[in-house]
Amino acid sequence: MDVLIFLGSASDMEVGEEIVSTLERFGVSYDLRITSAHRTPEKTRSLVRAAEENGAKVIICCAGLSAHLAGMVAAESLLPVIGVPLAAGPLHGWDALMSTVNMPGGVPVATVSLGSKAGGKNGALLAVRIIALTDRIVAEKLREYKVELALSVEESDRKFSKHS
Repeated sequence: MDVLIFLGSASDMEVGEEIVSTLERFGVSYDLRITSAHRTPEKTRSLVRAAEENGAKVIICCAGLSAHLAGMVAAESLLPVIGVPLAAGPLHGWDALMSTVNMPGGVPVATVSLGSKAGGKNGALLAVRIIALTDRIVAEKLREYKVELALSVEESDRKFSKHS
């Protein structure tokens, strides 16, 4: 497994599916688990230790509300941790964003877009970029993806622009 994905609850599965589909596009292996920094802290610690032993290269953590999952995982691991703050609850994700991005010095968490699909996709793409540092096949797929992105913008420009 290259990437371990943690969802704070089953209600986060829409984001999990976005992460999974993005990783699969690049042929990156993963394991998706539901675990909570608050409700199942020992399980979370155990999963983090097992990930390191099983060769995981990156951990992606998705959580809303107080969103301590990414920070807890970063405190327990030497692996890169990517936090995906989710828009939920009465603060619409601002609490999750602040909890994920505002880590103390020495416990880094790379934080991506607040929300669901964009955050999940960006979290997965950041993991893919990390893996591409040592995997030439993944790096080539990432290059091809970036070309596809540029071509889609050019196609939209041709479709919607008015040429004089």
